[in-house]
Amino acid sequence: MTAPTRLNLVCSCEDTMDLDGRAIARGCGGEVRTAEQLCRTQLDRFLAALGENRPVTVACTQEAPLFAQEAEEAGFRHPLDFVNVREHAGWSAEGREAGPKMAGLLAGAAVPMGDTPLVALESKGVALILGRDAAALEAARALMDRLDVTVLLTGEAEVQPLRRAEFPVAKGRARAATGWLGAFSVTVDGYAAPSPSSRGTYAWGPEKNGASSRCDLILDLSGGTPLFPTHELRQGYLRAAPGDAAALTRAIAAAGELVGTFDKPRFVHFDAGLCAHSRNRRTGCTRCLDLCPTGAITPTGKDHVEVSAEICAGCGACAAVCPTGAITYALPTADALARRMRATLLGFREAGGRDPIILFHDEGHGEALLDALSRHGDGLPARVILLKVNEVSQLDLSLLAGAFAWGAAGVRLLLSARRPHGTEGVFRNLGFLQAALDRLGLGGTRATAIETDDPFTLGEALRDTRGLRATWEADTFLPMGAPREVVRQAFRALDAATGGHHPVIAMEEKAPFGVARVEVSGCTLCLACTMVCPTSALSANPETPQLRFLEEACVQCGLCAATCPEQVITLEPRLDLRPEAARIAVVKEEEPFHCLRCAKSFGMKSSIERVKSKLVASGHWMFRDPARLRALELCEDCRVVEATENALDPYAAAERPPSRTTEDYLREAERAKRLN
Repeated sequence: MTAPTRLNLVCSCEDTMDLDGRAIARGCGGEVRTAEQLCRTQLDRFLAALGENRPVTVACTQEAPLFAQEAEEAGFRHPLDFVNVREHAGWSAEGREAGPKMAGLLAGAAVPMGDTPLVALESKGVALILGRDAAALEAARALMDRLDVTVLLTGEAEVQPLRRAEFPVAKGRARAATGWLGAFSVTVDGYAAPSPSSRGTYAWGPEKNGASSRCDLILDLSGGTPLFPTHELRQGYLRAAPGDAAALTRAIAAAGELVGTFDKPRFVHFDAGLCAHSRNRRTGCTRCLDLCPTGAITPTGKDHVEVSAEICAGCGACAAVCPTGAITYALPTADALARRMRATLLGFREAGGRDPIILFHDEGHGEALLDALSRHGDGLPARVILLKVNEVSQLDLSLLAGAFAWGAAGVRLLLSARRPHGTEGVFRNLGFLQAALDRLGLGGTRATAIETDDPFTLGEALRDTRGLRATWEADTFLPMGAPREVVRQAFRALDAATGGHHPVIAMEEKAPFGVARVEVSGCTLCLACTMVCPTSALSANPETPQLRFLEEACVQCGLCAATCPEQVITLEPRLDLRPEAARIAVVKEEEPFHCLRCAKSFGMKSSIERVKSKLVASGHWMFRDPARLRALELCEDCRVVEATENALDPYAAAERPPSRTTEDYLREAERAKRLN
């Protein structure tokens, strides 16, 4: 049974924008019905559409609450989606040509994004207030009716004692802190309780270092160094500068609300089995650890890292650079976002659009600029297609490369003028992508960021993309598999579309693709590298002495190079699009040694011969007998049989000479003296 055709309701918003119904119908992937005031005088058209029992997309986000309420009251059980074609397409100086863009936006809106996983944070309202003067006591008084407060003063300022001990007050300096909203642990040095007889100012008792305090939230008014990196992203840690009355008021108000259970998104999904961080106490990949701005990712002492969903602020830098797919973004997933982008680009093309530019933006910063540009400026160019993400810094290489494979002439990332935390990873990906496009012969600034807080600057930057053209045929492949597989699919499509002349693309350092080169002459086939390779890119052959390599699986973690005792492995980042990269290649092999007794193969002939020659050259008593030397040429089973049949006692050493003492030497010396 086929799914019902989606119904797209497109409103001209009181004829403030032109609707190219034919173009929209060609690319949106469903039936199109237009209106002029769907949210008011023509609301009956929406209600009638709900009664047709099929998915509905409404091309309006301003009145989405109204439409959602009406759908709930009508008992509508099918998907109801909303997309903004007014600010993002119609309200533009090029609005007459925006029909293909509207079609693409409608086609993309029909792709489901999936549910948002959540993690619960519970706060019972136990608050620790850090301060240096009486302002901390005033903050505690303001919060004592809502929170269980404790004040920790630095002791650097003289503070008049409380007339009544309404809440605990102590002295000390918070040295370090860990945790999150509902589970903070603070280490305090110089901790001291106040003297009950404190008169004009607090007098303190004996001090103690290393005291520990557990609390649900921290209000830091001390003016010292923040207890957390990127402290503004740590939920439950509030900070206000001393003397800033407005900031103090905001912090107190926010602290008073932090009681109860709070749901926050679980921004990333982590699969420890895919992590390439370490093996056998050797450190390999540290990409996520190097970039996480909040410290939510930490080594565990095992083979993988640990991701704290409670601390994670959702920048997505880890997911953007993870080479194995151990960390993937979940809000939404890269797979869902790729399918939406693909549908949008294909719908745009079906409707007659050409040379699209994808603009990735977020809700908080991007939507405000785009709204201002459409209301007070010339709006967006007709070929600039918007794709909203939770954080622009979450974009991995598969999404960026996929955009070009599906026909985008350029990609732009909209960021604030003050670069947000966690963007290092996405800028690294932009560098990888732009370098690869240059090597494929697709010159021009095709992948870059627009960093601005000014809508008119944004408009100028987008108009500057007019020279970019998609001179290659767009592909339609589905984004299937892990992100690194989608990257390969995308670049294979681009290589084929540009003539197939660049099957091997050199990449920059820290790229997630490449080859592990082995200096064969120095390799002893110890196979230590195969035991630490997290993706089995390097593997052994159980049937014969052989080292094998699968380039498609190599993530350039460096564990093999760090482990190799001969130090003969080096890494070369590159993207090999040839079929050979997906085949196991033999790096080195040697002739196996066959047991002299049963002919079973074991070890390597060169190793056995080398060991024999070294033992003979050493002159060791155990291997002067040819029968004992022959034991080295037997497999482990036959060696036991040989030793039993020939009575080869491993302890039957030659008779040792008698021990000589100092007295023996003195006696011999005395005897020699008499003889002379």
